[in-house]
Amino acid sequence: MKKTTVLFGVLLFLAAPALSGHGAEPKKAEPLMQRKLKHAQKVLEGLAINDFDKIGDNAEELLALSKLNEWKVVKTPRYATYSNEFQENVAKLIKNAKDKNLDGATLAYLEMTSSCVKCHKHVREVKMVRGDEE
Repeated sequence: MKKTTVLFGVLLFLAAPALSGHGAEPKKAEPLMQRKLKHAQKVLEGLAINDFDKIGDNAEELLALSKLNEWKVVKTPRYATYSNEFQENVAKLIKNAKDKNLDGATLAYLEMTSSCVKCHKHVREVKMVRGDEE
């Protein structure tokens, strides 16, 4: 009898985490910028450890994110140029990952990052002029 009680207690203890989530609020979607940063960091990690699958997979995710409506923060010609530049650099990153060209992938990553910085600067300037909140 004592073994059954102990076993039941152990099973209940192990099942508690699964049961505690029952009826909980669903997780909110991660903001686009957080997803973008997560994948960009994983690309950098892939570059650092010479993992072309990690580079390519996360670059593919970045490209997919850049095609979402949520991506289009402002509608200006310069924003469109920066967004296209980002996509072209990510496409180069994907190609270099497939070709296992670490130097080419590294250069594409740097160019991609540069396009991000220029675009974010532009978006901040547009929002300041419009008086939008960040």
